[in-house]
Amino acid sequence: MQERVDRARVAGRVRIPASKSHTIRALIFATLADGRSRIQNPLDSNDTRSCVNACKLLGGKIVSAPGEFIVDGTGGTLSVPEDIIDVGNSGTTMYLCAGAAGLAPGWSLFTGDAQIRRRSIQHLLNSLSDLGAESFTSRDNGCAPFAIRGPLRGGRTSLESHTSQWLSSLLISLPLVAADSQIEVPILNERPYVRMTMSWMNELGVQYEAEEMRRFRIPGGQHYSGFTRQVPADFSSATFFLCAAAITHSTLTLDGLDMNDTQGDKGIVDILREMGCDIVVDGTSITISGKELTGGEFDLNSMPDALPALAATACFGNRETRLVNVPQARAKETDRIHVMAEELRKMGATIDESSDGMTIYPSKLKGDFVNGNSDHRIVMALAIAGLGASGTTIIDTAETAAVTFPTFFDDLRSIVQKSL
Repeated sequence: MQERVDRARVAGRVRIPASKSHTIRALIFATLADGRSRIQNPLDSNDTRSCVNACKLLGGKIVSAPGEFIVDGTGGTLSVPEDIIDVGNSGTTMYLCAGAAGLAPGWSLFTGDAQIRRRSIQHLLNSLSDLGAESFTSRDNGCAPFAIRGPLRGGRTSLESHTSQWLSSLLISLPLVAADSQIEVPILNERPYVRMTMSWMNELGVQYEAEEMRRFRIPGGQHYSGFTRQVPADFSSATFFLCAAAITHSTLTLDGLDMNDTQGDKGIVDILREMGCDIVVDGTSITISGKELTGGEFDLNSMPDALPALAATACFGNRETRLVNVPQARAKETDRIHVMAEELRKMGATIDESSDGMTIYPSKLKGDFVNGNSDHRIVMALAIAGLGASGTTIIDTAETAAVTFPTFFDDLRSIVQKSL
């Protein structure tokens, strides 16, 4: 599917959908917990539906009711899936459910779409093997399709967590195994998303020790209790609308966002302020007024999902912008550093790539036919670039925005004030 975006200003209000990261964690914790949980205001998207399916196959009983998921948990006694777990495009589901599957006393088989089948999971599988599980990848390439058989026993492992989701997977599952566990973490990217997992663990009352995010000790023999929790709005999704206002020098209010939440992508607020925007936080609403944009150097290690939107935004700055220390952006649904550079160059951008980021120079963008490469964040980033480009931008594979933000283009059309 293609979407057309013309140069325009934006104005009004947008209610940001619920956090994907929180919704998927909530589903997995609820599946592992004793008794019934209620997940209120969850994100309903392709990724979260993949997680619902995975959790059902692992034994969770999940009912979708108006405005909530109702989950009857397994009490940590997971089922051996009766079918292959197909995670679709959801890397979060694949990684976090792999650890949970290690609690089941039999083989769980995982696959996903073409992008998922290129994303490495070998470091996580190695650690799960250290802790008592068995695993293999069907093509011996460290990627899905893969199989894992529990039960996990506990013990010691060392994990280079190039994506935070590998460490989160272990942290979620290890409290439920019989013995104590210790994890050494010599490399850890995206630390705020591990803190998100730890915050969930704290709220659910499990015990662990964390030494400067480099060593974790997790006592075994614990359990999770059922819970009721409302899912906060998603800063990763909000990033595109905040950047849309910045690019078009517009004023826009985003509702539902909590600056006290653990999401790493809330750092976009400070970055856009540094680039020259006026931003006011009022409770759970954020109002941004775009001004003349400057550049700068921004470390995105804690918020790699912001790279596509910031790459688009930086084109409209008055000096160069460097996005650095984010090598994991090359291993997401696409190589987002290369793909964003390639697509923005079609529109007239001047961009240099590096191994762990990119340098974007002030550029006058022109609308063109661009390819979202079936990556939801690339699609949405190209759409906001189109708002500031002369002429018309046509975005291919636009339907993949539904992976995390099903109403993105409808919401975008609702705030377009006028074409320029």
